[in-house]
Amino acid sequence: MNNVMERVTQHGVVPVVVVDNPADAVPLAHTLVEAGLPVIELTLRTPAALQAMAQIAAQVPQILLGAGTVLTTGMLDQAIAAGAKFGVSPGLSPVAKAAVERGLPFIPGAVTPSEVIGALDLGLTHIKFFPAGAYGGLKTLTALGGPFQATGAKFMPTGGVKAETAGEYLASDLVFAVGGTWIAPLADINAHNWDAIGQRAAQAAAIGRPGT
Repeated sequence: MNNVMERVTQHGVVPVVVVDNPADAVPLAHTLVEAGLPVIELTLRTPAALQAMAQIAAQVPQILLGAGTVLTTGMLDQAIAAGAKFGVSPGLSPVAKAAVERGLPFIPGAVTPSEVIGALDLGLTHIKFFPAGAYGGLKTLTALGGPFQATGAKFMPTGGVKAETAGEYLASDLVFAVGGTWIAPLADINAHNWDAIGQRAAQAAAIGRPGT
Protein backbone atom coordinates (compact mmCIF):
# COMPACT_ATOMS: atom_id res chain seq x y z
CA MET A 1 0.00 0.00 0.00
CA ASN A 2 2.77 2.43 0.92
CA ASN A 3 4.42 2.01 -2.49
CA VAL A 4 1.20 2.90 -4.32
CA MET A 5 0.59 5.97 -2.18
CA GLU A 6 4.20 7.03 -2.64
CA ARG A 7 3.70 6.86 -6.40
CA VAL A 8 0.48 8.88 -6.20
CA THR A 9 2.31 11.42 -4.06
CA GLN A 10 5.17 11.56 -6.54
CA HIS A 11 2.80 12.38 -9.40
CA GLY A 12 1.00 15.00 -7.32
CA VAL A 13 -1.94 15.41 -9.70
CA VAL A 14 -4.33 12.54 -10.43
CA PRO A 15 -6.49 12.86 -13.56
CA VAL A 16 -10.07 11.97 -12.61
CA VAL A 17 -11.93 10.77 -15.69
CA VAL A 18 -15.24 9.44 -16.94
CA VAL A 19 -15.26 7.14 -20.00
CA ASP A 20 -18.34 6.50 -22.13
CA ASN A 21 -16.69 4.28 -24.74
CA PRO A 22 -14.23 1.51 -23.78
CA ALA A 23 -12.42 2.08 -27.08
CA ASP A 24 -11.27 5.46 -25.77
CA ALA A 25 -9.59 4.03 -22.68
CA VAL A 26 -6.27 2.90 -24.12
CA PRO A 27 -5.65 6.04 -26.23
CA LEU A 28 -6.44 8.13 -23.16
CA ALA A 29 -4.03 6.13 -21.01
CA HIS A 30 -1.28 6.38 -23.64
CA THR A 31 -1.84 10.14 -23.83
CA LEU A 32 -1.35 10.51 -20.08
CA VAL A 33 1.76 8.33 -20.07
CA GLU A 34 3.31 10.22 -22.98
CA ALA A 35 2.57 13.51 -21.23
CA GLY A 36 4.53 12.41 -18.17
CA LEU A 37 1.52 11.83 -15.92
CA PRO A 38 1.15 8.02 -15.74
CA VAL A 39 -1.68 7.85 -13.23
CA ILE A 40 -5.45 7.80 -13.62
CA GLU A 41 -8.56 7.60 -11.46
CA LEU A 42 -11.15 6.06 -13.77
CA THR A 43 -14.52 6.60 -12.15
CA LEU A 44 -17.10 3.83 -12.06
CA ARG A 45 -19.87 6.12 -13.29
CA THR A 46 -20.69 4.57 -16.67
CA PRO A 47 -21.43 1.06 -17.98
CA ALA A 48 -18.16 1.28 -19.92
CA ALA A 49 -15.96 1.90 -16.89
CA LEU A 50 -15.01 -1.65 -15.93
CA GLN A 51 -14.27 -2.71 -19.50
CA ALA A 52 -12.23 0.45 -19.98
CA MET A 53 -10.31 -0.30 -16.81
CA ALA A 54 -9.58 -3.87 -17.88
CA GLN A 55 -8.28 -2.69 -21.25
CA ILE A 56 -5.97 -0.16 -19.64
CA ALA A 57 -4.67 -2.77 -17.18
CA ALA A 58 -3.93 -5.18 -20.02
CA GLN A 59 -2.51 -2.78 -22.60
CA VAL A 60 -0.98 0.11 -20.65
CA PRO A 61 0.57 -1.52 -17.57
CA GLN A 62 2.95 1.40 -17.02
CA ILE A 63 0.09 3.60 -15.82
CA LEU A 64 -0.94 3.56 -12.15
CA LEU A 65 -4.59 2.57 -12.52
CA GLY A 66 -7.11 3.64 -9.91
CA ALA A 67 -10.83 3.04 -9.65
CA GLY A 68 -12.88 6.03 -8.56
CA THR A 69 -16.41 6.44 -7.24
CA VAL A 70 -16.22 3.05 -5.51
CA LEU A 71 -19.50 3.00 -3.60
CA THR A 72 -20.19 -0.67 -2.78
CA THR A 73 -18.22 -3.82 -2.02
CA GLY A 74 -19.52 -5.24 -5.29
CA MET A 75 -17.98 -2.35 -7.20
CA LEU A 76 -14.79 -2.80 -5.20
CA ASP A 77 -14.49 -6.46 -6.18
CA GLN A 78 -15.25 -5.66 -9.82
CA ALA A 79 -12.58 -2.98 -9.85
CA ILE A 80 -10.01 -5.35 -8.37
CA ALA A 81 -10.92 -7.99 -10.97
CA ALA A 82 -10.54 -5.37 -13.72
CA GLY A 83 -7.00 -4.59 -12.62
CA ALA A 84 -7.28 -1.53 -10.38
CA LYS A 85 -4.17 -0.88 -8.29
CA PHE A 86 -5.91 1.50 -5.90
CA GLY A 87 -9.43 2.65 -5.12
CA VAL A 88 -11.02 5.98 -4.31
CA SER A 89 -14.41 6.72 -2.75
CA PRO A 90 -16.20 10.04 -2.25
CA GLY A 91 -17.05 9.06 1.32
CA LEU A 92 -16.23 6.80 4.25
CA SER A 93 -18.27 3.59 4.42
CA PRO A 94 -17.86 -0.17 4.99
CA VAL A 95 -16.29 -0.27 1.53
CA ALA A 96 -13.11 1.17 3.06
CA LYS A 97 -12.89 -1.70 5.53
CA ALA A 98 -13.51 -4.18 2.72
CA ALA A 99 -10.67 -2.65 0.72
CA VAL A 100 -8.32 -3.00 3.68
CA GLU A 101 -9.36 -6.64 4.08
CA ARG A 102 -8.70 -7.27 0.37
CA GLY A 103 -5.34 -5.51 0.47
CA LEU A 104 -6.28 -2.82 -2.04
CA PRO A 105 -4.72 0.60 -1.36
CA PHE A 106 -7.71 2.84 -0.75
CA ILE A 107 -8.41 6.56 -0.44
CA PRO A 108 -11.74 7.15 1.33
CA GLY A 109 -13.49 10.50 1.30
CA ALA A 110 -13.85 12.65 4.40
CA VAL A 111 -14.90 16.22 5.16
CA THR A 112 -15.50 16.05 8.93
CA PRO A 113 -13.27 15.21 11.91
CA SER A 114 -15.38 12.13 12.66
CA GLU A 115 -14.86 10.80 9.14
CA VAL A 116 -11.12 11.40 9.33
CA ILE A 117 -11.02 9.52 12.64
CA GLY A 118 -12.96 6.68 11.05
CA ALA A 119 -10.44 6.43 8.23
CA LEU A 120 -7.49 6.53 10.62
CA ASP A 121 -9.09 3.82 12.72
CA LEU A 122 -8.92 1.57 9.63
CA GLY A 123 -5.25 2.41 9.18
CA LEU A 124 -5.97 4.65 6.17
CA THR A 125 -3.91 7.83 6.34
CA HIS A 126 -4.41 9.01 2.74
CA ILE A 127 -7.83 10.61 2.53
CA LYS A 128 -9.84 12.31 -0.21
CA PHE A 129 -11.18 15.76 0.67
CA PHE A 130 -14.30 15.97 -1.51
CA PRO A 131 -15.89 18.09 -2.78
CA ALA A 132 -13.08 20.43 -1.87
CA GLY A 133 -14.47 23.56 -3.46
CA ALA A 134 -17.91 23.23 -1.92
CA TYR A 135 -16.49 22.54 1.54
CA GLY A 136 -14.31 25.62 1.81
CA GLY A 137 -11.17 24.58 -0.01
CA LEU A 138 -7.76 25.00 1.53
CA LYS A 139 -9.02 27.13 4.42
CA THR A 140 -11.31 24.35 5.65
CA LEU A 141 -8.73 21.67 4.95
CA THR A 142 -6.12 23.53 7.00
CA ALA A 143 -8.50 23.81 9.93
CA LEU A 144 -9.50 20.16 9.57
CA GLY A 145 -5.92 18.98 9.38
CA GLY A 146 -4.73 20.71 12.53
CA PRO A 147 -5.98 18.14 15.06
CA PHE A 148 -4.60 15.30 12.96
CA GLN A 149 -1.10 16.60 12.30
CA ALA A 150 0.52 13.98 14.51
CA THR A 151 -1.37 11.09 12.91
CA GLY A 152 0.26 11.33 9.51
CA ALA A 153 -3.06 12.02 7.82
CA LYS A 154 -2.68 13.45 4.32
CA PHE A 155 -5.39 14.65 1.96
CA MET A 156 -6.21 14.62 -1.75
CA PRO A 157 -8.52 17.57 -2.48
CA THR A 158 -10.82 16.84 -5.42
CA GLY A 159 -13.85 18.62 -6.79
CA GLY A 160 -13.48 22.25 -7.73
CA VAL A 161 -9.70 22.01 -7.99
CA LYS A 162 -8.42 23.72 -11.14
CA ALA A 163 -5.10 24.18 -12.85
CA GLU A 164 -4.95 27.64 -11.32
CA THR A 165 -5.44 26.40 -7.75
CA ALA A 166 -3.73 23.01 -7.79
CA GLY A 167 -0.33 24.45 -6.91
CA GLU A 168 -1.72 26.26 -3.88
CA TYR A 169 -3.17 23.01 -2.56
CA LEU A 170 0.02 21.08 -3.25
CA ALA A 171 2.08 23.63 -1.35
CA SER A 172 0.31 22.54 1.85
CA ASP A 173 1.99 19.90 4.00
CA LEU A 174 -1.46 18.37 4.50
CA VAL A 175 -1.86 17.54 0.80
CA PHE A 176 -0.28 14.52 -0.88
CA ALA A 177 -2.02 15.00 -4.24
CA VAL A 178 -4.97 16.67 -5.90
CA GLY A 179 -7.64 15.14 -8.10
CA GLY A 180 -7.85 16.85 -11.47
CA THR A 181 -11.10 16.64 -13.42
CA TRP A 182 -9.98 19.49 -15.71
CA ILE A 183 -7.24 17.44 -17.37
CA ALA A 184 -9.39 15.05 -19.41
CA PRO A 185 -13.02 16.21 -19.50
CA LEU A 186 -15.52 13.81 -21.01
CA ALA A 187 -16.24 16.07 -23.97
CA ASP A 188 -12.58 15.97 -25.02
CA ILE A 189 -12.38 12.21 -24.52
CA ASN A 190 -15.48 11.66 -26.65
CA ALA A 191 -14.08 14.00 -29.32
CA HIS A 192 -10.65 12.29 -29.21
CA ASN A 193 -8.93 15.59 -28.46
CA TRP A 194 -5.81 13.77 -27.32
CA ASP A 195 -3.50 16.70 -28.06
CA ALA A 196 -5.48 19.03 -25.76
CA ILE A 197 -5.62 16.39 -23.04
CA GLY A 198 -1.92 15.72 -23.42
CA GLN A 199 -1.07 19.41 -23.10
CA ARG A 200 -3.10 19.76 -19.91
CA ALA A 201 -1.63 16.54 -18.54
CA ALA A 202 1.91 17.80 -19.17
CA GLN A 203 1.08 21.07 -17.46
CA ALA A 204 -0.44 19.17 -14.53
CA ALA A 205 2.66 16.97 -14.28
CA ALA A 206 4.76 20.11 -13.98
CA ILE A 207 2.47 21.41 -11.21
CA GLY A 208 2.75 18.12 -9.36
CA ARG A 209 6.53 18.02 -9.65
CA PRO A 210 7.69 21.64 -9.48
CA GLY A 211 11.25 22.27 -10.50
CA THR A 212 11.54 19.19 -12.71
